[in-house]
Amino acid sequence: MADHYDDYSREELIRELRQRDRRPHFGLVWERKEIEHEKAVNEDFVALDFDADLSCGAVPYRNLIIEGDNFDAVRYLRMTHAGQVKCIYIDPPYNTGNRDFIYNDRFIDKEDAYRHSKWLEFMYRRLELAKELLAEDGVIFVSIGEDEVFHLALLMDHTFGEENRIGTLIWKTRHSADSRNLTGVSIDHEYVLCFGTKLKGVPIDENKFSNPDNDSRGPWRSADMTGLATKEQRPNLHYELLNPNNNIIYPCPNKGWRYEPKTMQRLIEEKRVIWPSIRSGRPRLKKFLGELSTNRKGFSTLLDVALTSEGTKELGELGLGDRFYFPKPTGLIQQLIEQNTNAGDLVLDFFAGSGTTAHAVMKLNQKDGGQRRFILVSSTEATTDAPDKNLCRDVCAERVRRVMQGYTNKKGEAVAGLGGDFAYLRAHRLPAETLFSQIQHQQIWTALQLIHNSTLSTFDDNVLIQSVTIENGAMLYVLKLNETTLAEVIKIIEEQGSTVVYSWQPALLHQYIEDERASFQPIPQALINRFGAGSKP
Repeated sequence: MADHYDDYSREELIRELRQRDRRPHFGLVWERKEIEHEKAVNEDFVALDFDADLSCGAVPYRNLIIEGDNFDAVRYLRMTHAGQVKCIYIDPPYNTGNRDFIYNDRFIDKEDAYRHSKWLEFMYRRLELAKELLAEDGVIFVSIGEDEVFHLALLMDHTFGEENRIGTLIWKTRHSADSRNLTGVSIDHEYVLCFGTKLKGVPIDENKFSNPDNDSRGPWRSADMTGLATKEQRPNLHYELLNPNNNIIYPCPNKGWRYEPKTMQRLIEEKRVIWPSIRSGRPRLKKFLGELSTNRKGFSTLLDVALTSEGTKELGELGLGDRFYFPKPTGLIQQLIEQNTNAGDLVLDFFAGSGTTAHAVMKLNQKDGGQRRFILVSSTEATTDAPDKNLCRDVCAERVRRVMQGYTNKKGEAVAGLGGDFAYLRAHRLPAETLFSQIQHQQIWTALQLIHNSTLSTFDDNVLIQSVTIENGAMLYVLKLNETTLAEVIKIIEEQGSTVVYSWQPALLHQYIEDERASFQPIPQALINRFGAGSKP
């Protein structure tokens, strides 16, 4: 049977072969050219609209909840928070084919020939942006199921670098087996892929150390001394061991000893070997607490911390159980966040769902007295069948609000709030050709604050100069230049010293103010330049 290559000219065939030679020969390849362009991918500028009624707590706001498409929101955050996020946790659609993944306003089912390619394109766009948000020592955790775990691992190798793969964590999701699977296998786990620098590990349990013999070196625990090599592999580790106190000879383990004879003799002389009373016993080593090089051990890849049912129960206790199904439990997310964040770090979740990540951040802060901040991004998930649905407003933000302010549980008991605040914002696209005429002062002021500060204050309609104190000085946004505002800018520079001034007329301001302590930036061009050209091709 002839194929389309029969009609190619020699030059066309050479060009096709050269294109093939440039393609990756190993790794992940998906049909990017064959699938339809994702409608969410655009190069419009993105602004955030502040909603005071849906925000929680007092200004300045330390935390953000953003309603909108996460592609837009993460592009915006690239402008304001590049390189600042210590921990990203996301729980994207698992692409099971059971109406859990929407691409271009349509659910993708199992019969879609490009099902995996569409999902990979969707994830690739967002992970490329997420990479730019991570701090140098940042870590990203991604929850995923069986359908896409192997594709996602290759995609994350490609995006973040195989050398930055920390590990694949396995989370036990339930105790009872499921007999409904046609393969006869009960899938009782999910995966969490982890990329970045390193995790903290977990504290060593000092309760496992004791000092029953009053050793002057302090508390100790017994440790195994058997090796891992056969006699053929490491003959020097295979020998009998003599107890000098009673001349009992202990046979060599099948895998030998961990230490060669010279090292073992030193351990015996230092009285670090624990001798069994009978020949069939196995000598062990004293490990002293005070001699450990670190007080932490490795973080297990097996996560047996909280079940899916616990996440459902938590949301039900908040009175929101009928609004969202199968939320992740806070115990799982809290354990992950704890692995690489400290007191003032920033945590991002741009598939926020029911808001579990914010809940976990607040619980962790309560546990260790930290001041971690969070940014959540959630869409409305409105459809033609449910046009008024708003997951971000009615579930995500509402859950966080109840946890902060307190609530009444299903038993009618009052549960105290954990405190805190968040600004509720909506992502809004502004086409480049109309940006100068469409962008609002409040949108500009929101962006400038998030670029220069870690908190957000409201826009004051009654003044022509918005100002905020930043590190080593002040930042101003001059809405309109006149004699009064000019005098006020000069006064602020005198009082604050180093000052960044944003204005629609920066050149004119600079003519009147020749002060090395002040820098003048054009609006909206400064934001456009920082925002960049949008997504990568």
